[in-house]
Amino acid sequence: MTQHLSDEPDLLSLVRCAAASADDKKASEPLIIDVGEVFAISDYFVIASGASTRQVHAIVGGVEEGVRRIGGPSPVRLEGVDECEWVLMDYGSFVVHVFKQEQRDFYQLERLWGDRPLITWEPNLHSEVEPA
Repeated sequence: MTQHLSDEPDLLSLVRCAAASADDKKASEPLIIDVGEVFAISDYFVIASGASTRQVHAIVGGVEEGVRRIGGPSPVRLEGVDECEWVLMDYGSFVVHVFKQEQRDFYQLERLWGDRPLITWEPNLHSEVEPA
């Protein structure tokens, strides 16, 4: 059965889903940076961090699951999963960087790409349901 192009999520939906999925795993300050005009091999960076290697691992799993759940691909490449200090999830058109907080503070990718626009995103609503 052939899937129509309109059935596939668009790039921004995938990127926003990655940020929201990281947030679902209690990632610290997930953000999206538009690097497309100055970085030839990717359009967006998603940056998030966890307090421990265990949390970094959970965030990575949550992002993979969330992107897959909306019809997105698996990462083309994963680096750093064994150490979980800085995991790079390469999806081609976007890259997800999940840091242990100390590494995020040290490498400061937000500062390096500080002149690039940030993309807004919303947390997944299902994780914020309040009792009636």
